[in-house]
Amino acid sequence: MDFNDTLDVALRVNGREQRATIDVRTTLLDFLREHLRLTGTKKGCNYGECGACTVHLDGRAVNACLVLAASAAGREITTIEGLADGDILHPVQQAFIDRDGFQCGFCTPGQIMSAVALIAEGHAGSEAEVREWMSGNLCRCSSYPQIVEAVTAAAAARRAD
Repeated sequence: MDFNDTLDVALRVNGREQRATIDVRTTLLDFLREHLRLTGTKKGCNYGECGACTVHLDGRAVNACLVLAASAAGREITTIEGLADGDILHPVQQAFIDRDGFQCGFCTPGQIMSAVALIAEGHAGSEAEVREWMSGNLCRCSSYPQIVEAVTAAAAARRAD
């Protein structure tokens, strides 16, 4: 393999097929940010340690910096830009606003994407469980109490529906 190899990919992002010619080493994070200009997914550590780049791959939360874009072909990718329904925010997005679940906001997209996944997977039964399942998302402003409150409120509202 030559390190100048490129690959034509077709990825389904936020319900739409996206095509590009990429370097074979391109991560999903870089594909989203650089090729599609979906900059809501943040590049934090670029080592899978901070969670700022969390997206959904077939409904599961993953660190986009650890996934090669080519390996996501044929799978459904959802970014923070794909959560809202037009002008109507996703309930977790609204809960973060209502509960002040952010300060600087850098980690917020990744936090929200992880929260949506853990609620869908049934891991929001208690504050301790939310803290455990959100532990891969770091917040340098230490908004953890508000984040946990937002996630538990969104989960409780989902159960009530």
